[in-house]
Amino acid sequence: MSLDVAFNRALIEAVLVGTATGLLGVQVVLRRLAFFTMAMTHATFPGVVVAAVVGANLYLGGAAAGTLAALAVVALSRRRGHDPSTATAVALAGGFALGVALLSAQHGLTKDLTAYLVGSILTVTRQDLAVAAAVATLAAVVLAAGNKALTFTAFDRDGARAAGYHTAAIDFGVLLLISVVVATAAPAVGTILTLALVVAPAGAARLWTDRIATMTALAVAVAVTSAVAGLLVSRTWDVAAGGAISLTAAGIFAASMLLSPRHGALTRWHRRAGFR
Repeated sequence: MSLDVAFNRALIEAVLVGTATGLLGVQVVLRRLAFFTMAMTHATFPGVVVAAVVGANLYLGGAAAGTLAALAVVALSRRRGHDPSTATAVALAGGFALGVALLSAQHGLTKDLTAYLVGSILTVTRQDLAVAAAVATLAAVVLAAGNKALTFTAFDRDGARAAGYHTAAIDFGVLLLISVVVATAAPAVGTILTLALVVAPAGAARLWTDRIATMTALAVAVAVTSAVAGLLVSRTWDVAAGGAISLTAAGIFAASMLLSPRHGALTRWHRRAGFR
């Protein structure tokens, strides 16, 4: 495969992954699930290792491990005396440790799974593009269809429960979607760096607007811009694409924290200084 073909595929993957992570990121930010998302980026790794060992699809392995982790977190967090953040931390540490242990035990493994940790967007295949397109479409359809329920449960869980919404099922659906998107984004930016592309664009959008529709559109735009710009930076200066993409997203978030008209640091400074 020529370098031009590889780069064109990488650009398409960047747009698709940016769309999926931008859409999902709004729910992650509104529900304060950034820590859980970080756990998912680690918990999917043992599933990938097992899939590589048995010759199964890596996406299915990662998504399956993420689903099991989501089920465990939901079950533990609903028990009295259990802090959800504790359950999430256990999933994070335990999942990643299990993946490392399994990987170290497979000395004859032919697949290089380190790319799954940090990403290798220039080596994506047609299958990767098809999966990314399918997941981006799935995320758009699910979030659009469940917009009312998702918004209600994000801001008023008790009210949503009283109105007849099955909050536990909705929570699990969101967690499941997180695990699927994380597994899909891994070939582009890696499991470790996916968190930045999920959380930073939505976090930046949240600083500029309170309207969910506008926030979602802005988050997708920032995520896609971060992915494409990071890829171009990677090509120009010969640096790791996953790192460049994540740093671009983080940079936009930092700029938003400084410049946003309502919540930015400069705005607060102007108010304290007496400017209008």
